[in-house]
Amino acid sequence: MAKFLTIDDFNFKNKVAIVRVDFNSPIDPITKKVLDDTRIRAHGETTIKELVQKGAKVVVLAHQGRPGDPDFTPLKQHAEILGKILKKPVKYVDDVFGEKAQKAIKELKSGELLVLENVRTYADEQKKGGPEDHAKTEFVKKLAPLADVFVLDAFAAAHRAHISIVGFAAVLPSVAGRIMERELKALNKVLESPEKPCIFILGGAKADDSLKISQYVLKNNIADYVLTGGVVGHLFMAAKGINMGKPNMDFLKAKELMGLVPGIQDLTKAFPNRIDVPSDVAIEQNKKRKEVSVKDFPVDYPIFDIGEGTIKKYSEIIRKAKSIVISGPMGVYENKEFAKGTRSIFEAIATSKAFSLVGGGHTVAAVGEMKLADKMSYVSTAGGALIEFLMGEKLPGVAALEKAKK
Repeated sequence: MAKFLTIDDFNFKNKVAIVRVDFNSPIDPITKKVLDDTRIRAHGETTIKELVQKGAKVVVLAHQGRPGDPDFTPLKQHAEILGKILKKPVKYVDDVFGEKAQKAIKELKSGELLVLENVRTYADEQKKGGPEDHAKTEFVKKLAPLADVFVLDAFAAAHRAHISIVGFAAVLPSVAGRIMERELKALNKVLESPEKPCIFILGGAKADDSLKISQYVLKNNIADYVLTGGVVGHLFMAAKGINMGKPNMDFLKAKELMGLVPGIQDLTKAFPNRIDVPSDVAIEQNKKRKEVSVKDFPVDYPIFDIGEGTIKKYSEIIRKAKSIVISGPMGVYENKEFAKGTRSIFEAIATSKAFSLVGGGHTVAAVGEMKLADKMSYVSTAGGALIEFLMGEKLPGVAALEKAKK
């Protein structure tokens, strides 16, 4: 039985539904225009569309950027983009919970849609706290009495204990939207009862979380193997005592990643033969790709990809897997010379029979660019929330929904 309620558990006809989505999108720093509407489209074509069709009076809450950052903008254009996606009028007010917002909510008719202002224009929105604390804020006290139900659909922001994420769940019937429901089902499939063998492939340039994820999935018998690439691969190679050469060792030191080495060494001792590092790599020499075996290290050039031998070995493990989680590309895929590792691994996953979950901003972008997204079982919209979930952390937004069900 699900630990939280969903849209199926509530009658939305003529009811005011406050829906917290994640419309946070890439913004052009000069024109302030939305550059990619993926997240707006994802929520619009699923949860919001369904609520409108069910006759709800839909009130949308979302954020864009952080105060002081170049991408901190009003949500007027997000509302316009949503209108185009749904091919219907979308109302917008430049107010979060004041008189303007309250009036607009009271005037909504069944099947109508209203986008309120960027919730982060409210100074206290990002203040940490529990649902009960946040329920006492002006934000919740002004809007909750006007609503019948709260729908949390922002899985990508569910790791934040912010007012608009957890505050309404303490005082209103609260359900998961379709994006939230999908994300949790897909994640639980690989974390609670994964089909075996289950492999985790960790890559990308952000290696800070790689130790915690590896510890969680190996110690809890979730993953049978952890395969590494990208900067994560470099870090795990360094933990094996491999000297990759000055430019690569200096890079790890500059990123302050060497402090993770003792923990990785302990984990490797505890789980021998369960963590794989590249056996060969591609370096950039005279702006060209050159493959080098790890046996021939150190090298005086930066490592930008995994090599043919590693691709072959990883692809073989992928072919036998029943569950696969991948977070992070294998190298600098943006440069055509070094896209080979990432493309080959993604293609191996796409053609495997395994349940595959793809997550993390750069991974999702790469999968989309390589036109392989529809061949993966599930592509997550989340970044930080996904990583925290994979580390075994309890997300405040999910905890609030579970508590609301009880």
